[in-house]
Amino acid sequence: MNHAPRTLRRLAPRTLRGRLSLVALTTAALLMTVLTVVFNAVADRHLRHQADDELRSRAAVVATTVDTTGPAVRVLESVNDRLLDAHVWIYAGNRLLEKPPSATAGSPPTRAADRLAAQGRHACATVGAPDHRPVRLCAQPLHGRRATATVVTALDLTPYRSSADALLLGSLVLDAVMLGCTYVLTRLSVGRALRPVRTMTDQAAQWSAVGSAERFGNEQHPAELARLGTSLDTLLDRIRTVLRHEQQLTGELSHELRTPLTRIVMELDWSRARPRTDAEIHSTHEVIAEAARSMRTICDTLLTDARENAAGPATAPGTTGVLPVLDRLLRDLVVPDGVKTVVETDPTVRRAGAPALEAGVAPALLERILSPLLVNAFRYAHCQVTVSARRVPGAVRIDVADDGPGVSEAFVDELFQPGRRADPDDGHDGAGLGLSLARRLARAVGGEVSYDPGHRPGARFTVGLPAG
Repeated sequence: MNHAPRTLRRLAPRTLRGRLSLVALTTAALLMTVLTVVFNAVADRHLRHQADDELRSRAAVVATTVDTTGPAVRVLESVNDRLLDAHVWIYAGNRLLEKPPSATAGSPPTRAADRLAAQGRHACATVGAPDHRPVRLCAQPLHGRRATATVVTALDLTPYRSSADALLLGSLVLDAVMLGCTYVLTRLSVGRALRPVRTMTDQAAQWSAVGSAERFGNEQHPAELARLGTSLDTLLDRIRTVLRHEQQLTGELSHELRTPLTRIVMELDWSRARPRTDAEIHSTHEVIAEAARSMRTICDTLLTDARENAAGPATAPGTTGVLPVLDRLLRDLVVPDGVKTVVETDPTVRRAGAPALEAGVAPALLERILSPLLVNAFRYAHCQVTVSARRVPGAVRIDVADDGPGVSEAFVDELFQPGRRADPDDGHDGAGLGLSLARRLARAVGGEVSYDPGHRPGARFTVGLPAG
């Protein structure tokens, strides 16, 4: 039952240019059909009026030979009698006075002339002659003082019909030529109009593949192409953002996983270096298991944050005790020789029965925020790293300070930019992603990570998080 619509869908052009050309062709065909019908109807009517005018002219000439002034109608003789009588019927009332020599009683033209004469008024009719030629007849009444006559003139319509047929054929040929030109010109015009769209599509595909910063803008474009360019620019911006987030996530994962992987490699190297006791092997397994759990936590935390950022701003759920997380991080960090750690807290926090110092973030997220700050502090400290945690109105503040060389003034503005390092040749294997990751994660939960440029000596970073 649905074969016809399915066949029509298969036959429909697949390209926009083909569809627009088909629409233009269909519209032009409908319009030309209407115009052709109207034109030929008007032409046929005009030819019929010409024939009627010719018949009235003949009737007027014949009327000069008919005398209706007396009691009886008389037909006067004239020099051109034969020419005038060739297609003329003259009636006195309903009585036939003269008829064409070739007309026979009972023929269609004669019967039509009788009917027109009987009406007694001006009227016209078209009939077929015995040889199937169309004949047009018109009756012209003549009113005298005491007598009334009717002159019926006839005209062969074959030349007029031939003209009408020629006009119809010519109009059909013209329609076919116009339709062909319409289709060709529409395809060319649409193809030319769509050429910038094809070019923009190719450029957008190339730019999206490499995350290019080039954009179309809306200059020197028609309004429609300008809107298309704006839409493509928006899509390209989104694609570039996605690519940048993907690169950022890859860098952050590699940065965060480097430390637990290093611990696993070191334990395996030590295990292969010499025979180890059962206790040492058990300790090695514990270290490797802890590193693996840390890696899993890191992956879960960063992937969850990436999904939440893709879905929109969100606040990480849960509350976490700050001091246990700090103790665990400080215990697991590799502290350089000669560097001591000082942990300072609000005295009310350590008091028995006092509420715990809690931040409104998940434990894994708090670790990921603090870990880069602690690693950097121990990496650059000369003698001491100071970590302080305290309550402030509606929030928790954690400071991480060291007595190292600090941050140069020229690099302060780039400190939290991903992949930027003040001195890439300082002997450390950092990728410049830790501080940017810490700030991004903190901001994701309504917090902040900032640098204190006035702290001397060394560097101090401050983490502000919502209170739990």
